[in-house]
Amino acid sequence: MIMGGPGRQVTNRDVAERLAFMARLLEIAGEDRYRIAAYERAARQVERLSFPVAGLDEEELTRIPGIGVRIAGQIREIAATGTFRELQDLEATIPGSVVELLGVAGVGPRTLHTLYKRLGIQSLDDLEQAAKGHRLRALPGFGAKKEEAIKKGIRQFRRRSDRMTRPQVDAVLESVAALFMGGDYTVAGSYRRGSSTVGRIEIVATGDRKTLVNRIPAEAVAGEVSISLAGAGVNVRFTEPGRCGTALLCATGSRGFLDRLAEVALAQGYRLGRDGLLDSSDGRLHTFESEGEVFSFLGMEAIPPELREDRGEIELALRHALPDLVDLHGVRGDLHAHTTWSDGHQSLDDVAEAGDARGYEYIVVTDHSSRVSPGALAKQQAEIERTNRRHACQLLSGTEVDIRSDGTLGYENRILADFDLVIASVHSGFAQDQDVLTRRVLTAMENEHVDIIGHPTGRLLGRRPPYAIDLLRVMKHAAETGTALEINASPHRLDLDDIYIWHAKKEGVKLAAGTDAHRTGEFSNMRYGIMLARRGWCAPDDIVNTLSLSGLLEWTS
Repeated sequence: MIMGGPGRQVTNRDVAERLAFMARLLEIAGEDRYRIAAYERAARQVERLSFPVAGLDEEELTRIPGIGVRIAGQIREIAATGTFRELQDLEATIPGSVVELLGVAGVGPRTLHTLYKRLGIQSLDDLEQAAKGHRLRALPGFGAKKEEAIKKGIRQFRRRSDRMTRPQVDAVLESVAALFMGGDYTVAGSYRRGSSTVGRIEIVATGDRKTLVNRIPAEAVAGEVSISLAGAGVNVRFTEPGRCGTALLCATGSRGFLDRLAEVALAQGYRLGRDGLLDSSDGRLHTFESEGEVFSFLGMEAIPPELREDRGEIELALRHALPDLVDLHGVRGDLHAHTTWSDGHQSLDDVAEAGDARGYEYIVVTDHSSRVSPGALAKQQAEIERTNRRHACQLLSGTEVDIRSDGTLGYENRILADFDLVIASVHSGFAQDQDVLTRRVLTAMENEHVDIIGHPTGRLLGRRPPYAIDLLRVMKHAAETGTALEINASPHRLDLDDIYIWHAKKEGVKLAAGTDAHRTGEFSNMRYGIMLARRGWCAPDDIVNTLSLSGLLEWTS
């Protein structure tokens, strides 16, 4: 089996994940600690190997420290089928709803074993009821403090599941467009402000309210229509075109921003409402067609929706000193893309064509170190050179190198030195404590060849919470080492969050927007990355990929 070629093979990471998952299930089941440790040890060993294990026979596998005959045979099964029989048998004995509870902060495999075996907890609802009834604190080794931590974890888990990702909202908005049939409306709320996830969808419409209400079952409340589309709550507020300015402003929020804006209006003798600005002296209502007119009336610079979070933007707008925010037109390339050389579904030619179509100067090919062997890199780089002769958008040779559980990187320095750009990312060991995980990332930043830390918190929206990492330490060290932090534009990650982008900018840290594209259609997700950058107050100079091709290569050198 040739590792890293266009035909994707089972990788060391695939094998390590299966073995680590076996260890977690054994722990939930309460199996022997030595057996659990054997799978954990084998997973770590496979992950740090520089050569693929999928092509080895059982005898060769047993020569690897930490891998015995039994696990060697299971690795051969994983190489052939993607899993192994014993894991499948164990999975069949533990309900999937139990395993999902590992996503609740404070619930690890050992804790889950106790909850499952002693209290019969099999779902999030079971766990919540037990916590509310103070049954957890009565268990050996738990206590009131641990029970409260699990309660907090449950609340966080439910908040994640109650909110929608932006693609989910976009799907609902297709139904909204069909309902309005071309009528005038604007999406407001946290979606318009560029939030990573959205609770309820807010719409401001100037169309015919009766027509909409007649099309769907709806509950009308004081000029608003509350409806449910594809399981999502949608609130539609109707207004007259001449009053749309304040209606849209109030529906967009945020609450803190609106409270502060209301103070500014009150200081000038006006009360801010959805219908306009009411003059406190004579009761006259001033109405506005656009938000820009409202800001101008109050003597302010217009504030972009992404900044409306009450972080000092109103004070700057009063002084006409808002930052010059980066926009999509300033992006000259994408810094994070995967191809069929690893786990992508696009060839190098596909990537270059996508770059041509977007007018990019460059796209950095950053296939996973765990999936491209050192021996295959020369072949990939030669193919990149041939591809570049056919396209205006130039592909750069990069890598997304693993930051392993022990802090080492997935390639040796002599290999990293040959890349145009290196992203270092955590893809394993998520359960490590904060100090250990943070030091892994700090150590990676000290490597002279590492340019960017990828998806710095590791979160998957609605599926996996951020791992425990001290981002303030990371940002300070990034400023010292000149390492950029990625704004991962995948709508399933959107990592970093805007508040950390804001702090990173204050520390003088460069940010790097990358789509993490695995398919050509995902390059359009750059808009999400720039959206987050704007929420973090980033100017063009703060974002690495606003640099020209020559400027980027100078920055990485």
